[in-house]
Amino acid sequence: MKEQQQRFFNIEKIYVKDLSLEISNAPLVFLDSEAPKIDLQMQINDKYINEGMYEVVLTATVTAKTKDKTIFLVEVLQAGIFQIRNIEEVEMATILNIACPNVIFPYMRETISDIVTRAGFPPVILSPVNFEALYNESKQQATTNGSGQVISGPKQ
Repeated sequence: MKEQQQRFFNIEKIYVKDLSLEISNAPLVFLDSEAPKIDLQMQINDKYINEGMYEVVLTATVTAKTKDKTIFLVEVLQAGIFQIRNIEEVEMATILNIACPNVIFPYMRETISDIVTRAGFPPVILSPVNFEALYNESKQQATTNGSGQVISGPKQ
């Protein structure tokens, strides 16, 4: 009889892979009293490292604009290394695109708020993200348009 192996998921490391901040109109932007409109764009990428180890990178671009001026632009690549073993192939994409980003997102939110505050602006507090809904929506779009490239399983 084949022995059932225990499913295993562990967070090995959470880290900032890349971080950039642009304030192209400084110091004049600090004199503007108009509240900026905040735009958030996110992307998830994953890659197989070795022996059940995966890197998941959550990329966020936060842009603050007033009318036609960009106040600031922040780009953060917040990453995590996860040990994932004895998981069915069909479940792997779900773990990499929902569970792992749910772990990484609070760290990314804190990184963005901290860098924006240190730059002299009020903190940007990002609302929670429903990664399950985003994943299901991207799967639906990939099925509809046939691209299949929006969110995928591990790249080996």
